[in-house]
Amino acid sequence: MIQGVVAIVGRPNVGKSTIFNRIVGERVSIVEDTPGVTRDRIYAVASWLTREFRIIDTGGIEIKDASFSQQIRAQAEIAIEEADVIVFVVNGREGVVEEDKYVARMLWRSHKPVILAVNKIDDIDLKDHIYDFYELGIGDPMAISGSHGIGMGDLLDEIVHLLPTVEENIHQEEIRFSLIGRPNVGKSSLTNALLKEERVIVSEVAGTTRDAIDSYFERDGKKYAVVDTAGMRKRGKIYENVEKYSVLRALRAIEKSDVVVVLVDGHEEIIEQDKHVAGYAHESGKGVVLVVNKWDLVTKDEKTMAKVEKKLRETFKYLDYARIVFLSALKGQRVEQLLPLVNEAYENNQRRISTSLLNDVLMDAQLMNPTTTFNGGRLKIYYANQVSVAPPTFVLFVNDPSYLHFSYKRYLENQVRERFNFEGTPIHFILRKRD
Repeated sequence: MIQGVVAIVGRPNVGKSTIFNRIVGERVSIVEDTPGVTRDRIYAVASWLTREFRIIDTGGIEIKDASFSQQIRAQAEIAIEEADVIVFVVNGREGVVEEDKYVARMLWRSHKPVILAVNKIDDIDLKDHIYDFYELGIGDPMAISGSHGIGMGDLLDEIVHLLPTVEENIHQEEIRFSLIGRPNVGKSSLTNALLKEERVIVSEVAGTTRDAIDSYFERDGKKYAVVDTAGMRKRGKIYENVEKYSVLRALRAIEKSDVVVVLVDGHEEIIEQDKHVAGYAHESGKGVVLVVNKWDLVTKDEKTMAKVEKKLRETFKYLDYARIVFLSALKGQRVEQLLPLVNEAYENNQRRISTSLLNDVLMDAQLMNPTTTFNGGRLKIYYANQVSVAPPTFVLFVNDPSYLHFSYKRYLENQVRERFNFEGTPIHFILRKRD
């Protein structure tokens, strides 16, 4: 279970992305000896000593038309706002500079745990350089080298030590669903529409996500919790351009949910950000419902809905299992159609199939459409078993997993979906070689 957020902050070109990649264990961020070069994914899940946490490379958070001082301030503010632990990276080869002092002053006021990591100490002769950084008043500096991995184990030990132990405040009896989507797609309007209509609020409890409120309500005898994905508390306009930041809110909300409701704006074209958000929902393994909001603004005839649904299916091919609902949150139109789809996605995400029925279906599938030769052999499925739910996951014991063509895997998935109701949820197949 992912618990806690760690942010890596510091002035440009001190090695933040190198440290991020070292902690994550893969080359996620671009690394180049040029300030401000990080452009791609800046969030990842890392683990150390059985503890999983989310890590932010703030080098990737960019403010358009801003000076470096504004960039540094924005990154530090985001870390202060969101992180449970902050890793403040400085360059041990260059010593203390004014930008370091600027960031340090911000971190003093944060009252968050801060680890001072003196990077680029990859030579024993440089180790004495760390003492210069006591001047920052952050605490005991740690000598590390992100590029060589020196001191990274000690750094991770300290991170895990400082991460809070979070006790999830989750009522097990309700269905928890989050509303995610790009800014201004109508998440708040839909939340209000769901809560105001026949509203029976149980409570409003601050969740494990800082400043997020999970709204509990009851409808038709069922209990629900809407996981809030509202934006951060803004201290200034500098946040308004940090679109990448909203990803972290969505990820945290998804982790707390049973079902993810992905909103798109029916009045606008689908953009890349919509695809990214939907991709996070799919990768989570949770139940998914696709909502086309602002349908009241669309000029339409009797064929418009079918055309839009077709386009959505083509755009979000990986969400072919998700139900689609067209509504207007602001007007309250068709909002009542959402909760039944949330119920369906939740129930199917938790569905278990008996081993005998599963094997009957897979045997019939092979009889109707036998496997063909692929990678030098023909696949034989001996036995299958469901090993987990959320999402439903099936292990297939075969002669050789490399003989499975992706199209035949999709065929088997379709056969299982035809026989059992898995609308609204992904299903996973895992192949194991039987000795």
